[in-house]
Amino acid sequence: MKMQDATPLLFDDLFHKSTFVTFEEKDTSSDGGGILLEAISKKMHLLDVFTEAIEDRRQAGKVDHTVEELVRQRLFAIGCGYPDANDVERLQDDPIIRLLAGLRPEDAEKTLGSQPTISRFENAIDLDTSFQIGCRLSEQVVAYQSKRRKGKRKPKRITIDIDPTDDPTHGQQTFAFYNTHYDGWCYLPQTVWITFDDESEQYLVGVLLRPGNAHATLWTPWVLRRLVALLRKTWRKAKIRVRLDGGFASPHIFDLLEQLNVEYLINMGKNERLKALAEPLLKQARKLAAETGTTQRVFGEARYSAGTWKGTERRVIIKAEVAVTPGRDPKDNPRFVITNMRHKPENVYGCYRQRGNCENRIKELLDLQIDRTSCHAFAANVFRVLLTSAAYMLLQGMRERIRDEEMRSAQVWTLREKLLKVAARVKVTFRKIRISLPETYAYMDIFIQLARSLGATCAGPP
Repeated sequence: MKMQDATPLLFDDLFHKSTFVTFEEKDTSSDGGGILLEAISKKMHLLDVFTEAIEDRRQAGKVDHTVEELVRQRLFAIGCGYPDANDVERLQDDPIIRLLAGLRPEDAEKTLGSQPTISRFENAIDLDTSFQIGCRLSEQVVAYQSKRRKGKRKPKRITIDIDPTDDPTHGQQTFAFYNTHYDGWCYLPQTVWITFDDESEQYLVGVLLRPGNAHATLWTPWVLRRLVALLRKTWRKAKIRVRLDGGFASPHIFDLLEQLNVEYLINMGKNERLKALAEPLLKQARKLAAETGTTQRVFGEARYSAGTWKGTERRVIIKAEVAVTPGRDPKDNPRFVITNMRHKPENVYGCYRQRGNCENRIKELLDLQIDRTSCHAFAANVFRVLLTSAAYMLLQGMRERIRDEEMRSAQVWTLREKLLKVAARVKVTFRKIRISLPETYAYMDIFIQLARSLGATCAGPP
């Protein structure tokens, strides 16, 4: 195996004695917690989704790395914070990464897949295969959640959030287009999430990479039909609710949601008719703001029909807000949400605002560098997005098993930094693999609790 240059370092006056730093500890890793990814993977079975969908068309005599080994290497490396295929040169001798990639310790001469091997592999996956993987990933997440909740109270309500974002491109990627809204060349991934009842966690069930000029509703009807059917098949009595931003306020989306018989909340952009409906409420808000000197909100509702709705009237929730900022004139800020829910206007709007949590989840996806879509071929970039999505699903699966309240609400990068990035020495004997973590490991209690929830048992003396 190729070793990196390991020049010893000397800090002559750092402490009270000269301090030497060497890079000579063999069989050690800085990703000792990566074994937790393997453990949650066995619970969620996401790896099987890839290996069952990908057909290996290579000549058997010329294959050095199986499809499973390549998927393992990419999936777990992304989870551990190595999203670039070039990172393999730094990881060739890492015993934990090699274990996660499926390489046996006795196969010392076998290497991880090289950067060219990984690139050829990613570019060999066609869109039909990625489509199957994307469908199976969402099914597997739902099946895992169903199994996790078995024996507990069944969810009464499941909320679907669909939120697009931009993925800036900087090369000659296929289907990257200039988007005037985001003022740049980009792709437009669409993220899909589900939430159970009033739980704080939003579970990722899919990310669809779309061309940079895609309309907000592109592929949305298919996603909704399929996901609603899947959720109803799994939880027959649960009520389905859908929350969407203003880009989805199209007649065919409203019609579809009513055909599916689901609750919906969709933001509606301002226009003259809506402003006129909001004016009486804004007058009340302006009066309150003038009396108190603080921002005031007044909620109300009306019946509204856009010209493209063919005479169909729908309930619109109005938030008439007057924002007060010291040193500035008060500013009107009316907002509108189209809904078929029957709750009080302020409660409906409060429910809609909760979809803002999607932005935090998308930031987590960006922390995993889901926007690393630098391949020229669109299909290869779609596959990369699926790998990153699966890595995020594994980290979410880990997070929901943690009992510590602070860590359970931590961002993905914090989870990785505190639970995966831990020094480990790996020793392989004839009978077992021994992974030794530091005696002073700061998050030992959380690590042990999480490991036990994933199937580890208390072992006796080594």
